[in-house]
Amino acid sequence: MIFLRSLLQLTVFLVQGSWRGVAPSPTDEGALRASHGDHGEPGHKEPHKDSYSTFASEFLESRHLSDDGYPFPTAPPVDPFARIKVVDCGVTKGCIRYGKPGCDAETCDYFMSYRRIGTDVEYEMSADTDGWVAVGFSSDKKMGGDDVMGCVHDDNGRVRIHHFYNVGQWAKEIKRNPARDEEGVFDNNRVTCRFKRPLYVPREETLVDLHLSWFYLLAWGPAIQGSITRHDNDAPPVSDHMISIYKYEDIFMPSTAYQTFSSPFCLLLIVALTFYLLMGTP
Repeated sequence: MIFLRSLLQLTVFLVQGSWRGVAPSPTDEGALRASHGDHGEPGHKEPHKDSYSTFASEFLESRHLSDDGYPFPTAPPVDPFARIKVVDCGVTKGCIRYGKPGCDAETCDYFMSYRRIGTDVEYEMSADTDGWVAVGFSSDKKMGGDDVMGCVHDDNGRVRIHHFYNVGQWAKEIKRNPARDEEGVFDNNRVTCRFKRPLYVPREETLVDLHLSWFYLLAWGPAIQGSITRHDNDAPPVSDHMISIYKYEDIFMPSTAYQTFSSPFCLLLIVALTFYLLMGTP
């Protein structure tokens, strides 16, 4: 009995000695410091540093996340109105320009283009106005009984495509609108638009057959609350010959300011005056 008691005491002594000789691990030391502080004071605790939470906060600062933790999808960019390509005039589309010699779709007083796309005709129009721009299809170069397509800038800043029918000098809006794939923009004090229209529609008084050739009436002017008013020119420009959608031409028409010196009479007068000045008076 004495022997067993002595053996038990020896075992306890050896175990206590082994425990005292083992250095504490870094983990145990960190835990000890967390409970007693750097100076051993009880109750002192260092701020808890969680590597995952730190990473998450940095990630949130650099990217927008949804409630589920996934990045929000980036909204697709809005395609701006594609600029009208004048270099294609007379090649892959027909064009009519009215204004200063050498002007383009952004500088002409009026610009219009047309091209066939399958069973449609695509039209592009642009004019120096804050109201509306239009083209009329006429059989006699005169207003009255004409099919008209117009692009109107409204008070909300939008440009909409409208269908009109000329009753004398007055354009009546027609509810049946053959336009589709409409685009329009108001920029730099210009109304610009693009749309398609079927080549052929069932015969109707207000819609012409675009397979046929027509004189093109060119018009533009101011608008009030999205409604067109009288055009800027007393006599709107008109093509000097019938236009066929099967022939891509590049037609230039000088505006009034540039017509004076291009007329035969004015040219003859300039020549006569030059000759008079060179020869001198008798």
